[in-house]
Amino acid sequence: MEKIASFTIDHIKLERGVYVSRKDKVGESIVTTFDIRMTSPNDEPVMNTAEIHTIEHLGATFLRNHPTYKEKVIYFGPMGCRTGFYLLLSGDYTSREIVPLLTEMYEFMANFTGEVPGATPHDCGNYLDMNLPMARWQSMRFLNEVLKNISERNLIYPE
Repeated sequence: MEKIASFTIDHIKLERGVYVSRKDKVGESIVTTFDIRMTSPNDEPVMNTAEIHTIEHLGATFLRNHPTYKEKVIYFGPMGCRTGFYLLLSGDYTSREIVPLLTEMYEFMANFTGEVPGATPHDCGNYLDMNLPMARWQSMRFLNEVLKNISERNLIYPE
């Protein structure tokens, strides 16, 4: 079988950042898939499922309520390797273009207080697996160390 594109990225050189993973044509539209890499692959500990699950709930809620992007969001969810998230948007975007959106989202998550949206037995299949304090910490770390100091090495996949 042919190796899929995401397995051709050198994960040893990959840094935390925001990358265009792929662009697909769906009908007349372009769908841009973003790789939001919150931890350095194979270099630092991965995130635990509880904080990933909390970030997923908070991020999806933020994005699907965003005044500009809510109609463009196709998907926001975790990577199986637990180093980050995928965001799929309808439209042809660059990584740099969505940094302001992600900065807003990570500020929202880093400062969120209260009940996590959708964290009830009625709304979620694993509602007890949440960790808001760690989700806030991970969000603040990514916001301060990556998004607020973004450079080309955090926006373009390594060669």
